[in-house]
Amino acid sequence: MKANELRSLKAEELNAKLAELKSELFNLRFQHAINQLENPGRINAVKKDIARVMTILAEKQ
Repeated sequence: MKANELRSLKAEELNAKLAELKSELFNLRFQHAINQLENPGRINAVKKDIARVMTILAEKQ
């Protein structure tokens, strides 16, 4: 997601998005551990999305 899209969301929506991304990261790491991950670059993309969401949440406070 782009930062502009995230800035338009409310804090509750951002918290829900953060939880969703953390769950996705957990699943990706699990798939990577058992060698079933098709796109290993997705892990880094999800980490960056988590960082974006956390940054925007901090800005809103």
